[in-house]
Amino acid sequence: MHSTATGRYHANSMYCIPTEPNEIYRIIVNLKNNKSPGADNIGSKILKEVVDDITYPLSHIFNLSFVTGVVPHSLKLAKVIPVYKKGDRSDPGNYRPISLLSIFDKILEKLMCKRLYAFLQLHNVLYSYQFGFRKYHSTTLALIEVIDSIYQHLDNHEYTIGIYLDLQKAFDTVNHDILLYKLSNYGIRGVVYQWFKNYLSDRKQFISVAGVSSEIESISMGVPQGSVLGPLLFLLYVNDIHVL
Repeated sequence: MHSTATGRYHANSMYCIPTEPNEIYRIIVNLKNNKSPGADNIGSKILKEVVDDITYPLSHIFNLSFVTGVVPHSLKLAKVIPVYKKGDRSDPGNYRPISLLSIFDKILEKLMCKRLYAFLQLHNVLYSYQFGFRKYHSTTLALIEVIDSIYQHLDNHEYTIGIYLDLQKAFDTVNHDILLYKLSNYGIRGVVYQWFKNYLSDRKQFISVAGVSSEIESISMGVPQGSVLGPLLFLLYVNDIHVL
């Protein structure tokens, strides 16, 4: 391995292990029933009713996706609904957009997310002081780390100063070319790289308010809001910030 402009270069490449009906079965039965459906209006309750009949065909479709590096177009359409936060209800700025994706897309993303995270953990890719969107990490641990560091420097009679940055609309401003370059640098290559490239491309969304829907528009930047993979992809996007 050697140092690059985007952190360490990882010689190991990720291999996407095929899924099996039992894995999909476990995902479906553990889905929450209170989640709103996507544009296809198919919710988790319906899938649980027919889970014994759909695990085999779904495993075949998802394995084809892994082998070919193609994500079905129908799984890349998001339904965006505005959720009221506070203040004047007539002010659009007082609403938070919620992106709803197909339940089938979420199952596929859970499968890929599990494989990607296992690869990152195995090769110690993620920055050790990244506490967001990770298992067994939290803001509490981040605060403990910061306070411990402050006390250590104070004990050495040194000055301490903190600089805090707030990234607004961070997920929406992710550049796909930069993200894909970093994915390749971290070991996401070959068919798996093509899968993520296809996953990010040709994504579309429409807005739905009170039963009325807007025209469908394309999305050219950002990681998908409301997705399973979005947070992990964002972590990889900013993973090398500590080398700056």
